[in-house]
Amino acid sequence: MTPARIEDAAKEFLALIEVLDNAYWEASSMGSKDRIYDVISVFQAEIAELNKLSIQDHGYPYEMVTEGVRQVSPKLHSMQTMIRDLVERTNTQLALKRCLKTVVNIVDQQSKRWKQEAP
Repeated sequence: MTPARIEDAAKEFLALIEVLDNAYWEASSMGSKDRIYDVISVFQAEIAELNKLSIQDHGYPYEMVTEGVRQVSPKLHSMQTMIRDLVERTNTQLALKRCLKTVVNIVDQQSKRWKQEAP
C-alpha cells in the first residue's frame, strides 16, 4: 500500500474529527464521551501541526508529527470494535466505521514505519 500523502491524511483526520464531534454529542455515557474526546484532541493537535506546513508540502508522504498520534492506534482499534456501544445513531455509526477504517490504515502504516525507525 502506498503511503498516504499529507493532504490525504489531513482530509481523513478532519473527517474523523467531524464524525467524532457528532458521536460525542450522541454518546450516552461519560466513559464514551471521554474516549471520543481523547481521540478528537489527538487528531486536532496533529491537524494543527500539519497546518503549519507549506501548501507545497501537502503532496509529500504523510509522517506522524505529534506524540499523541503515535500512541492512538490501540484506541482507534478499540473504537472500531465498540462503535455500537459508543454511539446509538445508525448514521453516525456508519460514518464512524468508514472514517475509522481509513484513519486506522493511515495511522497503522505510520506506526509500523515509526517503530522500525525508532532506536
